[in-house]
Amino acid sequence: MKKILAMILAGGRVDELKVLTLNRPKSTVPYGGMYRIIDFPLSNLMHSGIEKVGVLSQYHSASLVRHIGIGSSWDMVGRDRGAMVLPPFKSEHNSDWYRGTADAVYQNIEFIDEFQPDLVLVLSGDHVYHMNYQELIDFHLTKQADVTAVFKEVPIQSAHRFGLAAIDEEDGITGGRITAYHEKPANPKSTWASLTIYLFNAKILRKILAELIQNSKSTSFEFGHDILPRMIRSYRAYGYKFYDYWAYSRTIKEFWQANMDLLSDHSPVDLKHWEVRTNLDHRNLRDRTPTIIADSAEIHNSIIYTGCVVKGQVSDSVIFPGVIVEEGAKISKSIIMFDSIVRKKSVVNESILDTDIIINENCEIGCLHQSDDSLEQQDDNGITVIGQSTIIPQGKVIVKNSIINSFLKPD
Repeated sequence: MKKILAMILAGGRVDELKVLTLNRPKSTVPYGGMYRIIDFPLSNLMHSGIEKVGVLSQYHSASLVRHIGIGSSWDMVGRDRGAMVLPPFKSEHNSDWYRGTADAVYQNIEFIDEFQPDLVLVLSGDHVYHMNYQELIDFHLTKQADVTAVFKEVPIQSAHRFGLAAIDEEDGITGGRITAYHEKPANPKSTWASLTIYLFNAKILRKILAELIQNSKSTSFEFGHDILPRMIRSYRAYGYKFYDYWAYSRTIKEFWQANMDLLSDHSPVDLKHWEVRTNLDHRNLRDRTPTIIADSAEIHNSIIYTGCVVKGQVSDSVIFPGVIVEEGAKISKSIIMFDSIVRKKSVVNESILDTDIIINENCEIGCLHQSDDSLEQQDDNGITVIGQSTIIPQGKVIVKNSIINSFLKPD
């Protein structure tokens, strides 16, 4: 049995998610009614038997630190196992913020050396998917690879957004040798997109990172842009093909759709089968009371978790614990996160409401009206977003496709 250490890249902010990542990294954005996005790679690691994990954090780490704790929610507590959040630090020789994904891992090389692993699995902490990493490890060892990266086929129209590989078809559907790799090319020639999952032989990872970081001419320090292309030229670099559900969720529309995917008749996201774990102490999930559904409530094709009070109409929506929907309120095609309140006779349509929001009476959120020039307009994705802890005053109209910042008071 090879000794394996996982490093999760979990500290970044995604500008396209706007106010949802104003005060948290993308990895801890709430998803699916009670989860955080980082729950998916952590649960995958747990089910794959990988129990030594470093979580690389940089941007607004508080929510990530609270959520990970000591890793007990994913059964990663014990003498030879554990999960540790690794923020940037100052030392005698190293005092920089993480300058990229490769630099983040290199700055924690002493953490890696402490465990003396044979293999290092580097994962993104902000994707929704289910994977048995042991199958990836078996492929890597069979091929005697120095690095194995995971790829999924994407539509050619969106391929330019990803790192793309040409993969030799020696193993057919499973994968093969990477013959070329280009990071976000303007004119894609492949549709095999990187999932930011890399399995390295530990000694080679250490060597290639040192070569990149210590090169005085280096200005970029990324696994996709810098490490993988170097390794294709000089090492045994393989691509492993993944065919199941994977949500990129980089934009507001993609994040909204990843939640709506839970509601389809044949949902590709099977949270029960995947056995996804989360920290039940974060937001007091384990202590929530049962949800109350009043006689006046009408609910259709929605997920509603514990601690809610529903007296109005909810359709095609994902409702997190503690949400209150008062009588006469109408929620449709929306995501409403922890402990938000929608007061009487307010309408919320195709919107994302972050945590602890209050929508006062007779408001219209995400509706088709003349645009208000005072509102920042998103790209045309149709989704309205309201940042956490904002209070919308009575009778306010928030037009479709708008962004409202966090912590705003009625005045």
